[in-house]
Amino acid sequence: MEAYKRWVRSNKDYVHSLESLASGLTWLLPERFSASEIGPEAVTTILGIITAINEHIIDTTPIQKGTGSSEPNPFPYSLCISALKDLETLVEVVAQQYYGDDKKWNFIAITEATKVLVRLALFRNSGFKMLLHGGETLNVEKPSDNSSSQHRVGGFPGRGGNHGPGYLRNPEGRALSALNRFGENARMISQPSWLQRIQQQQSIMEPPTPVVERPTLSTILSEKGVNGALFVMGEVLCVTRPLIYVLFIRKYGIRSWIPWFLSLGVDFMGFSFLSLVTKSRHGGQEKDFDLSVSEKDELKRRKLLWALYLMRDPFFSKYTRQRLERTGKMLEPVPVIGFLTEKLVELVIGAQTRYTYMSGS
Repeated sequence: MEAYKRWVRSNKDYVHSLESLASGLTWLLPERFSASEIGPEAVTTILGIITAINEHIIDTTPIQKGTGSSEPNPFPYSLCISALKDLETLVEVVAQQYYGDDKKWNFIAITEATKVLVRLALFRNSGFKMLLHGGETLNVEKPSDNSSSQHRVGGFPGRGGNHGPGYLRNPEGRALSALNRFGENARMISQPSWLQRIQQQQSIMEPPTPVVERPTLSTILSEKGVNGALFVMGEVLCVTRPLIYVLFIRKYGIRSWIPWFLSLGVDFMGFSFLSLVTKSRHGGQEKDFDLSVSEKDELKRRKLLWALYLMRDPFFSKYTRQRLERTGKMLEPVPVIGFLTEKLVELVIGAQTRYTYMSGS
């Protein structure tokens, strides 16, 4: 296993190319989106899980030799979530074939509930940081992030952070940095050489171990008050939205507008809470709150995913599908383009029945 990990980490680009090629070919498998598609879907699921394992291996590459991996939690939450998402479609296909269209939602609800529990556990164990791609991507501070030099609590920068990369871009920052280096050099010169050697030996034998306290819910609520509560509520709504959607589909049916509007409302409410917190102002000044680059990208991703409501029933059956089929018939006489459009519409309609209710989770 260690040999495989080393090979994956040393051939990341090659592995990504193979994964992309395999993923594209699965859409062309025979009987895909047919009544008996267990075989093709099983192949797709296996490839998806292998891809998730490879991504987990790459993401947890040790930063330096002798140090632990970059995985902030001992339990591989991100890998578990990715595997559950890949298994979910296979569970749906098997349940539909053996139990019918109505009872399949019982199995889908169980899978979604498991995903919610794992995501909430990750949300808590990560110190209430924003979940990236539903928890599939680790929310680890990167040097390129604007807030990477700050200690953050669930997206909130804490007090006492170090100066960021842009600190030295202004004259005041460069002057203070020079004074700091001058003070350090003067202190080293004033110390006896034997004391310096002892301190150097101690620093080698006993490297300092940074103590990182994981924020708790009570810490966030006490330090950030309403903003902290809104942030947590926004993330919880984002995590539980797919389960709420599936449960109401199970109760009212896929053709009902109630699950569609309720899911849209939960999405809108959760995003509004997060937007309100990040844009909140106090006394004309921005509050002590900031998001990393990856978290800002995550908010943009969630907003773009609202377009999936055009692909969810009953909106898709009543509006989107008619326009797709009309476009396909209009382009049908055009050589090549007509054929490609027909196949594209066929793939979109097939994917809509499997991947739209869980997408964005």
